[in-house]
Amino acid sequence: MLVSIIIGLKNIHVAELLTDNETEAIYDTPKRLALAIEAKIKPNVNTATLYADDGPAATESSLGDIEVELNIDSLSTEMQEFLLGHEVNAEGVLIKKSDDQAPYVALGFNSPTSDGQNQFVWLYKGKFELPEANYKTKGENIEYQTPTITGKFIKREFDNAWKATVMSGDAGVLETVINNWFTSVYKEAA
Repeated sequence: MLVSIIIGLKNIHVAELLTDNETEAIYDTPKRLALAIEAKIKPNVNTATLYADDGPAATESSLGDIEVELNIDSLSTEMQEFLLGHEVNAEGVLIKKSDDQAPYVALGFNSPTSDGQNQFVWLYKGKFELPEANYKTKGENIEYQTPTITGKFIKREFDNAWKATVMSGDAGVLETVINNWFTSVYKEAA
């Protein structure tokens, strides 16, 4: 039996969350964010333990926010405008204001595995934060200076879902699910 070990990261996409309420979640068409270098996803889980009769008697956990950190090849002007709520003026200059509002977005990507499959992922609802900017002069050796953008993701109001994943070679996975993963944010068939 071959083991599926993640060996890569590619195809980072984002899609604006247009509606999220008790009856539906609607997304705009996904857009390619950039070339992927690294992604870190850290769900924050809050756990409480009840102590009774001199020992632990029960424990409960709840999901907090999900921290996302993406290292990408570049963050284009178009993506800064889209992800961070900035505006490009009539002269083509990106203007960043203190009251810019980042929209809620979904984040999707896929990760090739050691057995030739792919794990596909969508995080359903989050906002990205202003990235840190670092600049360094070019010396004898070229050092790439790639941006890292962070965000906080949460569960949707619609169904409490925060993430969808699928392994391309698993039994029962419909080919249409894999083929359409980046044409729209994954939505469970009704």
